[in-house]
Amino acid sequence: MRPTGTMTAEAAALRHYLDAQRASALAILEGLTDEQLRTAVVPSGWTPLGLVKHLGYAERYWFQTVFGGTASEVPWPGDDENLMTSAHPVAEVFAFYREQCERANDLLATTPLDAKPARGHGNDPDGEVADLRGIALHMIEETARHLGHLDTARELLDGRTGLGPR
Repeated sequence: MRPTGTMTAEAAALRHYLDAQRASALAILEGLTDEQLRTAVVPSGWTPLGLVKHLGYAERYWFQTVFGGTASEVPWPGDDENLMTSAHPVAEVFAFYREQCERANDLLATTPLDAKPARGHGNDPDGEVADLRGIALHMIEETARHLGHLDTARELLDGRTGLGPR
């Protein structure tokens, strides 16, 4: 991605890598049936669809709750954000994830990377997420980590490997 408007080259680079990870998450799952997306293939019980829901909640939490101080409503009030499964319609979960990514991208396009978050995160003793830059880097790492999980699930579900744009 090239810098646009007030977006710096650094912000554009962070967004490029974050968008690449996000696109890979969706591409890995492309072609799976609803049943496969809801199938747990590891003992911990998470499902590919549940992991997409988790990634949407993570985008929402870090960019809206931690950085912005407040978050948009979720489409499923009372939903357990930590539950790595989902009974929600597949299209809704994917749309939720895409919407959270778009909101985060809007923030990255208009906010200085050294801007401080509105609130802290209790599990950050080293202060790695002390600004928007740190939050973006954290989400690149968080998403990439879960891509490995999705790769493994895909291989166990239908034997396919090496999927996604990267």
